[in-house]
Amino acid sequence: MNPQELKSILSSGLLSFPVTDFTAQGDFNRDSYIKRLEWLAPYGASALFAAGGTGEFFSLAASEYSQVIKTAVDTCATSVPILAGVGGATRQAIEYAQEAERLGAKGLLLLPHYLTEASQDGVAAHVEAVCKSVKIGVVVYNRNVCRLNAVQLEQLAERCPNLIGYKDGLGDIELMVSIRRRLGDRFSYLGGLPTAEVYAAAYKALGVPVYSSAVFNFIPKTAMDFYNAIARDDHATVGKIIDDFFLPYLDIRNRKAGYAVSIVKAGAKIVGYDAGPVRTPLTDLLPDEYEALAALIDKQGKQ
Repeated sequence: MNPQELKSILSSGLLSFPVTDFTAQGDFNRDSYIKRLEWLAPYGASALFAAGGTGEFFSLAASEYSQVIKTAVDTCATSVPILAGVGGATRQAIEYAQEAERLGAKGLLLLPHYLTEASQDGVAAHVEAVCKSVKIGVVVYNRNVCRLNAVQLEQLAERCPNLIGYKDGLGDIELMVSIRRRLGDRFSYLGGLPTAEVYAAAYKALGVPVYSSAVFNFIPKTAMDFYNAIARDDHATVGKIIDDFFLPYLDIRNRKAGYAVSIVKAGAKIVGYDAGPVRTPLTDLLPDEYEALAALIDKQGKQ
C-alpha cells in the first residue's frame, strides 16, 4: 500500500485505536490482543492504529513495541490496515518508524515528541526526519507539545510526499480552519480529541468528517451507529446517543487525568474482553466508577 492509497482509506470511515493487552502482572498479553483484534476487525473500521495513545505507546519497551505491531499486522493482514504509533525523541521515533515499516505496518501515526517545549522549526525538523526515514505514509498528530501551524505543515507537505495526514488533538478551531483551507486535499484530516464523538458534528462542518473512536474498543456497534448517523446528518440519533451515553461517560472520564485510557480498558473488561490493567503512571478506575460505566454500557444493548 503506497502513501496515496493509505490517504484515500483514511479520508472516510471510522478509525480506532485498540487498547494493548497486558496480563495481571503488566506484561504484554499476545493471545488476548489477538482475540481483541479478531473481534473488532469485522465491525467495519477503515483502519486500526496499533500502539497508539489509547494503546499506551508511551509505556511500551522497544521489544514489546515490536511484538505489538507484529501481532497486529499478522492478525489483521486480510481484514483491516494497521497503522503504528511512533514517537519520542527524533532518533527514537525513527527507530520505531523503521521497525514498524519492517514489520508490515501500512502507515504511521507520529505522536508528539517528548516533555520539553520546542520551536515550530524544531518540531517541523523532527517530523521531516521521521517522514524521510520511511517510505510508508505518515499522519502527524498535533497535540500537546506538537503544535504545527498551517505554514509549517504546507512546507512539510512539499518536502515530504509521504506525509499524508493531519490529526487534530488540540481543538483550536481557528488553527484547524486555517490548516484545512491552506492545505486543501493535500492531507486526509482526522479528528483526534479524546472522546472525539462529542466533537464529530462540529468537525464535519469544518471539512473533517473522519475521526478516531476510543469507545469502539468496547461498544463497536454503537460507535459505528454513531459514525453513520454523523455521516447522514441524522441529528436526532446523534443527540440521543450523546445524551444517553457520551455525556455521562465524560462525567466519569473527566474525574482523573489519564482516565481517557483507563476508562476504555475498563469498558473492554466489562464487555468480556479484559485487556488487563493500565500501566503506571496511569491508574485504573475506582470500583464505583467501574460500576457506573457498566450501567451505561448495559443501556447500549448487545454489540
